[in-house]
Amino acid sequence: MSVKRFLVEFAVIMLAYMLCVVISSAYVSSMPDGAAKIALALLPVIPMIAMAVTIIRRLNAMDEMGRKIQLDALAVAFVCTALTTFSYGFLETAGFPRLSAFMVWPIMGGVWCVATIIGTRRYQ
Repeated sequence: MSVKRFLVEFAVIMLAYMLCVVISSAYVSSMPDGAAKIALALLPVIPMIAMAVTIIRRLNAMDEMGRKIQLDALAVAFVCTALTTFSYGFLETAGFPRLSAFMVWPIMGGVWCVATIIGTRRYQ
């Protein structure tokens, strides 16, 4: 899979994800409890599964150097996310406001992107 094709697929999936989040957020609170409410709440998971498949396909298409850069970036993202979320968890016991688990992915995704850029530049 070429980088251009990956980026196009990723962008389309992100748009679908954002649309699903908007739809789910707008209507889930007004629905009666039941299977339909659960299905609507989980609607954004469908594009996330597509995103996971797309990312895995891209990783499988990379050469060894690309995979090494991604593994290093994911390791850095994992460690930074763990340190950040654990630290904030302790701060919550000191009275800081509780944060949703939804904050984990933006932290991990952001660090993963930055670490990938740094890793790519290091080997150029």
